[in-house]
Amino acid sequence: MSLGPRLDLRQSQSLVMTPQLRQAIKLLHASNLEVAAFVEEELERNPLLERDEGSVSVAPEAPVPDAAEAATSDRIAEVPLDADLSNVQEDGDSWQPALGPGGRSDFGDGPDTLDGAAAATVSLRERLAEQIRLSFPEGRERMVAAALLALLDPSGRFLADPAQVAGALGCEQALVEAVRGRLMRFEPVGIFARDLRECLEVQLIERGRFDPFMARLLDNLPLLAQRDMRGLQAACGVDAEDLAEMVAELRRLDPKPGAGADDALARPVQADILMRPDNDGGWVLELNLETLPRVLVNRGFAARATVSCKDREGRNFLQEQLQSANWLVKSLEQRSNTILRVASEIVRRQDAFLRHGIEFLRPLILRDVADAVELHESTVSRVTSNKYIQTPRGLLELKFFFTTALSGASGAEAVSAESVRHRIKSLVHEETAESVLSDDAIVAKLREEGVDIARRTVAKYREALRIPSSVERRRQKAAG
Repeated sequence: MSLGPRLDLRQSQSLVMTPQLRQAIKLLHASNLEVAAFVEEELERNPLLERDEGSVSVAPEAPVPDAAEAATSDRIAEVPLDADLSNVQEDGDSWQPALGPGGRSDFGDGPDTLDGAAAATVSLRERLAEQIRLSFPEGRERMVAAALLALLDPSGRFLADPAQVAGALGCEQALVEAVRGRLMRFEPVGIFARDLRECLEVQLIERGRFDPFMARLLDNLPLLAQRDMRGLQAACGVDAEDLAEMVAELRRLDPKPGAGADDALARPVQADILMRPDNDGGWVLELNLETLPRVLVNRGFAARATVSCKDREGRNFLQEQLQSANWLVKSLEQRSNTILRVASEIVRRQDAFLRHGIEFLRPLILRDVADAVELHESTVSRVTSNKYIQTPRGLLELKFFFTTALSGASGAEAVSAESVRHRIKSLVHEETAESVLSDDAIVAKLREEGVDIARRTVAKYREALRIPSSVERRRQKAAG
């Protein structure tokens, strides 16, 4: 056995993430507004890029396909976005990007880049979305909460009519109000309130300072605005000293919890994808070009500049800019096609929800869509992040349409976990004092209806719905 040094040849395969691929992946994950900001920077930096002023005003559109059409649709092969990048090594030779004017990296993570801008701060809307994911179990309540978040005013107020929201979502107004009541306790407290009084009341309750005297003060806020202290004393039934303490307590509250929290919330959510019915009773999807500029490569200027440039360094610069411009245009085209393909498949599968309401939301996971459109799950995950679609049910994030499934009994079709929760709630609502259902009895009824579910799953869903146990329900019905 030799212990000396030697040379061996080994052959292996690996996926190398080039700067161009990295840029394309960022564009796919970003929203239209983030992409527009990035494109504006590129238009200023790259002399070979120009805005497509003569483009048609109608956005690229796609009819909602069936599964076969989605599987055979054309793809642009130049941008290999469809890959699992969980185990990727960087190209040691080409990873260092070319430097633009002033030494700025074209693909860096500084504050002027797409990733840097997104990572610099976490927006209030993102923090609220995270609180929703942690506070609401997957199901109707989380879906309603997501819809309310999309309608939030820049000041932090919820100005939409709950009755109209309930009608658009196809659910009860009581559910919308119950969800909004929980959202108002999120951080910052008072967000999602409909008016100043409600906002201040929630904050006082959280501080343990809400009492009948404070309630009277909140009922007479116009007198406080007019500085009518004597009128307030009479209305609240307190003396001048107590009133001064109460007013001081109000001044420590935040009347507009969302205002000034960050710029991201001040910028309202805009649809990345627009949806409209077609003449055949189906749907047509199109990208919202009002939030997505289109760019072209000025090849004529590039050719003239290259011919007139006598300096080698200048020619190299022009070549790098031309390559960067070409790749950006291809990346934007690939992004548009991929978003439309994924959104079309989602709409096709959730057609019943779009037409009839939230109770008809079908079970759907990333793998279902990925298999139908022949993309990797990671690609579908990027496409559905930070993208909003304008639907007949309101402005919804693409992630909204995904919900887990429960298998059907005896080979029956799988059902949405949300529809099972709704059925459990209905069964409990129909109970009488003599017919209170145990978890095992609920399991038996659901299996009769074709839902294969375990007792512990029923118990988990029941607790998530805040439904007491059968023993407690029997006691309550007997007492009342």
